Amino acid sequence: MSALTVRQVRGRYLTLYGLRWLPTGLMIPVMILLMQERGLSLPQIGLVSTAQGLLVLALELPTGGLADALGRRPVLLAAGALNLISLSLFAVANSFVLFFAVWALQGIYRALDSGPLESWYVDATMAADPEAEYERGLGHAGTVAGLAIGAGALLGGGLVALGPIGPVSALTVPVLAAIVAQAAALVALFVLLVEQRPATGAAALRASVIQAPRMIGQAFGLLRRSRVLLALVAVELFWGFGMVTFESLLPVRLAEVIGNPERAAALLGPANSAAWLASAAGAALTPLLLRWPGAAPGAALLRILQGVTVVGMGLFAGPVGVLVAYLACYTVHGASNPLHSGLLHRQVDGPYRTSVLSLNSMMSQPAGALGGVALTALAAATSVGTAMVVGAVVLAVAAPLYLPAWFAGRRPVDLPTDPAAVPAPVEPHAAGR
Repeated sequence: MSALTVRQVRGRYLTLYGLRWLPTGLMIPVMILLMQERGLSLPQIGLVSTAQGLLVLALELPTGGLADALGRRPVLLAAGALNLISLSLFAVANSFVLFFAVWALQGIYRALDSGPLESWYVDATMAADPEAEYERGLGHAGTVAGLAIGAGALLGGGLVALGPIGPVSALTVPVLAAIVAQAAALVALFVLLVEQRPATGAAALRASVIQAPRMIGQAFGLLRRSRVLLALVAVELFWGFGMVTFESLLPVRLAEVIGNPERAAALLGPANSAAWLASAAGAALTPLLLRWPGAAPGAALLRILQGVTVVGMGLFAGPVGVLVAYLACYTVHGASNPLHSGLLHRQVDGPYRTSVLSLNSMMSQPAGALGGVALTALAAATSVGTAMVVGAVVLAVAAPLYLPAWFAGRRPVDLPTDPAAVPAPVEPHAAGR
């Protein structure tokens, strides 16, 4: 990794990050509506999505420890191959069982994919220059992700608007485009992501599998010793639950206010594109938010503000109001992600970085599965708007969990003789150094 310069590392990271999110953008306008078109009810959609959450819960930590022990490149290549398989199955799935299998594969993919690329970027950057500011790169990644997802969503919506292609329904066409995009992302990952590992082959794999539990144990040790880290990871419980509102319920809400699912799907393309461009703009605000009000208080305020925007999505009567609130929600979403990630990285030593990121993600995925079941069931029993308001409250409740990081950053810290003996403290303005 040290053979690359900071600039080269950042360029490769941003390229791979954008390619990683492009298939997601293509899928966003049609994922829920396609499952409905093929016969699944909202509660059934909530149930099939639990397969992802449960498998992430089971595999998140083992795969994070494996990435730290074996290397980030092989784990990411395996993740990309699984995503390609799951998208291919999604293109032809037409039953509850097959969609459950799709989401199960997505769960394995998410567990493998969660953290290694970001960990590679941070460690490679610090290997090239220990004084480099990696937080700004994380903010740029949020901008790139927003642009990639926005472009994908715009293209996906455009493909839907063009109508069916032969026997392929209009809602299925973006899935085929996502398969092509994922194949390209896998090739780019193979070429661009390089890392130095002490050994390869079957013996290295066996040693890494044996070593992975120790990595997991060390990550849990960091969590037990750090009240700040524990609170930051706990944020994901509320975040994962509440994100169901704007990731899964928004298409249903928009179809409800428009009165036509296909028109809603066509509108969701440009709407999602605009939303992720708004997310990119929010991520670009990272340097300003780090200066004022600071990482921890800024993240807390954004959690509350995001809850307010979701309430608007659930209560505004017409499509214009729903979409304006949706754009505001994603602006806040893009701004909050780099702040949360930066606070998390400041608590973690390099050898266990992916394991701790996996702990963080492990909280959000099962919480998202629970939110998928609970909020879709609530939407079916009452209304989509009611379910969105409940999700909004859950999002806002996470705000006080940033207080330990804020207080820790305001206290003077007496560093030991060996700075590596303890994790670095959170400093609200550290990312601006």
